[in-house]
Amino acid sequence: MKILLARHGETPWNAEGRYQGRTDIPLSEVGVAQAQALGRRLRDVPIARAVASPLARAAETARLALGEARAGMLLFDDGLLEIGHGSWEGLLTSEIAARDPERLAAWRQTPDRVQMPGPGGESLQQVLDRAWPALARACAGLAEDDVLLVVAHDAVNRVLLARILGIPLARLWGFRQAPATLNLLQGPQVDALEVVRLNDATHHTALFGEAKHRAL
Repeated sequence: MKILLARHGETPWNAEGRYQGRTDIPLSEVGVAQAQALGRRLRDVPIARAVASPLARAAETARLALGEARAGMLLFDDGLLEIGHGSWEGLLTSEIAARDPERLAAWRQTPDRVQMPGPGGESLQQVLDRAWPALARACAGLAEDDVLLVVAHDAVNRVLLARILGIPLARLWGFRQAPATLNLLQGPQVDALEVVRLNDATHHTALFGEAKHRAL
């Protein structure tokens, strides 16, 4: 099976560098354009199933990527929700640096050891523990040549990719997940996937163009 693992398009909070987490922020105009570009790229791809995070930014990216004729096939799974940033949500990095500098430093240096503060705050391992079963559910029953579209979030994609690549969660910042990017995974089953393409955003960003996040 082939899995197209995408991240949602840009939101106003992405542009500002605010931590979103579970806060349900819609796509910006730029994010809509990115998702539409993804849709043009996938127009002729025979997608058998599509599953997304229920947060608006991921759901709308998935609908635009599928196009109007296929939007009705979209399913949702709470296991694909973005990491809960707890009391960091809505804050700029500069604000977090002033309020919680030690945890922010650890998040940049040893992210696998950080528990996000406040109600709803998660660790990366907690995200992986719910996101991997969600990916397995999405893959269930797919045939060898079927294509699955999954639209999720930065942290969710990173922990899934880290597991597939066999790298520790401590190395999570070793690769990027641009807005509306595509990762292509392929294999006979979910536990035997290979990464064929990583962070491919050429449908909306030129080679060597800036396509990075400002907050996570």
